[in-house]
Amino acid sequence: MKTIIQNINKAFDHRIRLGIMSVLMVNESADFNMLKELLGVTDGNLASHTKALETENYIMIEKQFIGKKPNTKYIATKEGKIAFTAHIDALEKLIKKS
Repeated sequence: MKTIIQNINKAFDHRIRLGIMSVLMVNESADFNMLKELLGVTDGNLASHTKALETENYIMIEKQFIGKKPNTKYIATKEGKIAFTAHIDALEKLIKKS
């Protein structure tokens, strides 16, 4: 028997990762400062959570220079979008079942 929480994805269990993916689902990309400001997190927190999502292949990280300033841009991968959508669907089903 399949449980209702089976499709809840552990990669999105932290509010910062949930926030990162939420932003990337509605934007083509977001840079480090945009995510930091929107989520109200420290540099270290954001860096560790984006690394965790990159390890799962849910986001892509692109580093470049704009003028002489470094710029880090994040993009949700196709796999990440599918996994996040499935996660949100599972949460909705859990809420409706309660």
